[in-house]
Amino acid sequence: MSTALEPALSVRQVLALERVLAGEPEVVAGASQLDRPVRWVHVAEAADVGVMLSGGEMVLTTGVLLAGDPEAQAEYIRSLYRAEASAVVLGLGRAFPTPPEVMRRAAERCGLPMVVLHRPFPFAELTEEVQSRLVRRKFAAVSLSESVRTALTGLITAGAPLQRMLDEIASHSACPVVVTNLAHRVLATAGERSAVDDVLRDWERIARQAGGSEGDGWVRAELGGRGERWGRIVLCGYRGDAATGRLLADRGAEALVLHRMLGGTVHSWEEQSAESLLTDLVSGVVPARQLLPRARAAGLPVNRRTFVPLVVRDTEAAQIDRVLRLLGLPGLVAELADGVIAVLLSLARDQDAEALAAHFATRLRTESGVGAADGGKAVVVAAADARTGWDDVPAGLREAQHVADAVAESPAGLDLPVVVRLRDVHLRGLVRLLRDDPHVQSFAERELDGLLCGADAESELLPVLRTYLATGRNKSRTAQLHHVSRPALYRRLEAIEARLRVDLDDFEQAASVHIALLAHDAQQG
Repeated sequence: MSTALEPALSVRQVLALERVLAGEPEVVAGASQLDRPVRWVHVAEAADVGVMLSGGEMVLTTGVLLAGDPEAQAEYIRSLYRAEASAVVLGLGRAFPTPPEVMRRAAERCGLPMVVLHRPFPFAELTEEVQSRLVRRKFAAVSLSESVRTALTGLITAGAPLQRMLDEIASHSACPVVVTNLAHRVLATAGERSAVDDVLRDWERIARQAGGSEGDGWVRAELGGRGERWGRIVLCGYRGDAATGRLLADRGAEALVLHRMLGGTVHSWEEQSAESLLTDLVSGVVPARQLLPRARAAGLPVNRRTFVPLVVRDTEAAQIDRVLRLLGLPGLVAELADGVIAVLLSLARDQDAEALAAHFATRLRTESGVGAADGGKAVVVAAADARTGWDDVPAGLREAQHVADAVAESPAGLDLPVVVRLRDVHLRGLVRLLRDDPHVQSFAERELDGLLCGADAESELLPVLRTYLATGRNKSRTAQLHHVSRPALYRRLEAIEARLRVDLDDFEQAASVHIALLAHDAQQG
């Protein structure tokens, strides 16, 4: 990536200076090239001035050595063009009282800006003005460069996350900042929220032009190292001069590459992007409609789609990503909490959402290769009903999370479908929804008081009661799951009944204790 500082003025900016305006400048050729940078100002009367230039100079002349020689005039312009001069300024006077047509035509053909000054003008004033401004701009550019580099390096040293880095870059550039992968998918953004949203709404068009030339304040810098590119940073609609925008983009790119080398990976940035989006969807803090541009820019198909909200437990996000790729299912994956992973599938309207969700869950269990039979936890895939409207997705994700949490609180050994839905968690799901109600909490404590106050309750009696009620009061199954003999189980059940002062053979009393135990477990969870 380029790190050179280019504190240049444009030809247009030079012509707008007060001292220059006093000379009544007129652009007679190359008017479309006035945004060329002026790196330096050079006063020269020699016909072969081109050999003395290194590019980017604005050449000032009276043309005294060119008068009366049309061929020399044309060659003078051509030599400036070959030397990549930014413009030529001709002071009208004795040599040329009017703009010379030969020079004007040659400059127009070459695309070299040619300016004539209609009033006498001391060139020394112009050179002094421009040179002093260039020096000040160079100093300001160096100062800005070091300021940005110091701030970003400090954040990296402090272990700041990617978002904090981008916020710092956006504060310097005063425009939206976007980081993408090589497929132009948005990994992270920073800047004023409304301005970022405006950019993301039009991101499909912007992404198609991402490899094109820069203009209108769109400044890009590549992210990569050791001969490998893996993304880019884009300043979207930067309003300052092009050189400063390039400097900011380059310094930002340097910092992001270093950030990745010291601990981040491109894949983790993609995970952070999905996690931020899905977390915002689940929380409901940001309206779903406002998150739609982010989802689209992240590569999720959103037009005329069916969305399947899932929450998966007891596997890894990387494993889910692999299965989605194997099945060719587009979706976002993000870890919401330790061991709790949200998945949002985006399917075509004519696809069978329920069948594909079941196929995904089956394949995920197979690929994970861990289950109750192996002494480990089977992968749990909880789902809400498919949504055809984006605005309904947050409620679907929250429902899937609720189902997954209800399953997690169920006793081990229960038979569950490959995809668990709200109808599969029955009473446990309802009680979990009501767990924070003070009346439910009071009821649970009152019903279970005889066990909760005992020192051995949690270690022995409560688990037995939990399994006994969950298996429909099946004594043989309970004894088997707890690896005790039936007589030993009978003694424990008698102890439970004595402490709670209930008859577990009575359906209503057993149901009351069961509901209280479900509420207690939900509160603990």
